[in-house]
Amino acid sequence: MYPLIYFVRHGQTAWNSEGRLQGQAENDITETGRRQADRNGEKLRELIADPAAFDFVASPMRRTRETMERARVAMGLPAEGYRTDPRLVEVSFGDWQGFTFLELEAAEPGITAARTKDKWNFVPPGEGAESYQMLLDRIRPWLDAVTRPTVCVTHGGVMRTIFRVLEDTAPKRAATLEIFQDRVLRLENDRLDWL
Repeated sequence: MYPLIYFVRHGQTAWNSEGRLQGQAENDITETGRRQADRNGEKLRELIADPAAFDFVASPMRRTRETMERARVAMGLPAEGYRTDPRLVEVSFGDWQGFTFLELEAAEPGITAARTKDKWNFVPPGEGAESYQMLLDRIRPWLDAVTRPTVCVTHGGVMRTIFRVLEDTAPKRAATLEIFQDRVLRLENDRLDWL
């Protein structure tokens, strides 16, 4: 059984609002994203009576670090005081990063058909690109190594793999799950709940 983990997706970025494939490209959160991070920190403050008992870990990307720091401040904690783990970075979309699906299709009609057919296992073109299954293989060792209550700020793709691992969510469904930026996902007693 896994310990208690609160997962938070980073706040909204401009690329999120534009429907661009962000992946491992660096982007900052917007004003909306900052409000989401603050709100999630306030929620965590309600939920966690003893923050000293928790590990705080984030993806090392700018959008997750700012989200973590804002959430910690909203909890009444210093912004610093967390660590990063490179395994928590978002899935890489390779050469597709920065584009919308409409732009990809306009440049090369039919290019996204294979992804639509099998989104979970599809690997975009480009060096370092990953499928969701490859991301799961990267995330699983991190998840299995968690030994104490944890607050984790990460990405939508990472959280989809968490549903796949913990709830045996079918790959097709896991790949399309809506992952909220203004809610906290609680893992408790090996069960996931949006708060």
